[in-house]
Amino acid sequence: MSFFVKAALFLLLTLLPSELQAQPFILPSPNRAFYDPDGMTKYYAPTPGRDWRSGTFGCVRSEGWQMHEGIDILPVSRDKRGEPADDVWAAANGIVAYINRKVALSNYGNYLIIKHQIEGLEVFSLYAHLHSIRDDLRVGSPVKAREVIGLMGRTANTRTAIGKDRAHLHFELNFLVNDRFSQWHKSYLPGQRNDHGDFNGQNLIGIDPVEVFKGQQRDGSRYSLLNYVRNQTELCRIMVRDTKFPCLNRYIRLVRRNPIAEKNGIVGYEIALNFNGLPFQLIPRSELEIPGKAKVQLLSVNAAEQAKHPCRKLVTKKGTQWELTSTGQRLIDLLIY
Repeated sequence: MSFFVKAALFLLLTLLPSELQAQPFILPSPNRAFYDPDGMTKYYAPTPGRDWRSGTFGCVRSEGWQMHEGIDILPVSRDKRGEPADDVWAAANGIVAYINRKVALSNYGNYLIIKHQIEGLEVFSLYAHLHSIRDDLRVGSPVKAREVIGLMGRTANTRTAIGKDRAHLHFELNFLVNDRFSQWHKSYLPGQRNDHGDFNGQNLIGIDPVEVFKGQQRDGSRYSLLNYVRNQTELCRIMVRDTKFPCLNRYIRLVRRNPIAEKNGIVGYEIALNFNGLPFQLIPRSELEIPGKAKVQLLSVNAAEQAKHPCRKLVTKKGTQWELTSTGQRLIDLLIY
């Protein structure tokens, strides 16, 4: 049975009609300043000495050279001690995938991850720095959109504590790279601790929640998260000689058809990555379509996108040639492990 027949059967058997339609995300806290054109300073928590943009997603830290994987949302209410008093809500229907209630184990402090199925995509929302997580929640607990999951706070294990003035919800929308991450970690990073299993931050690749919220606001019921992901701006393209890596099944809706490879036999995949390393397009290739015999090849780089978003350091130019950095190579190794 061909990969594409399997993919079609998977969609028919596992997706309910409602899941084939866009399931919008909601803002995960009572702060509504996001919808006010002049409300950015009331919505985002900046880093010390910086403006509100440092609380947004992307290459917004360390003069553009440090990635911020989510958005930092300010509270709208505080208790008598000046601590945040906002409830935090599930951003969409889903199932609790991971909970960390041991502050010392993460610079995210108390945090929770929820798995969502949207248009055939498995998406993970993350809620960090919580003061507390609802006591009855466990891995596997179902939650509904707008259901309270915790209380906003400022927990973290960082050397410098988060002050009351910067208390916030750190919110992410992520894709899981590989559900064999724990095995990969033992193999590639022997001796290093992995306190969070497959939900280690290295195994999560974020998209910009604000772009999703804006798209939903603009398009309403016509909004498609799948189309948004499929149309990411390309940073680079790679070719891999492999046909059995996990994301081919997890994200089959990002796989494009190629009649030539279907006819002649698939021996690898051409993969487009955005600046954050998200594989948003996977094209099967036959032996006739793959140059060379290397398992991994860098095919092209969008130099303008690299200049605009350099912080993930996935590629570098040496002389006139582009190549994957050690960070980029490690990402590809994890992707196809």
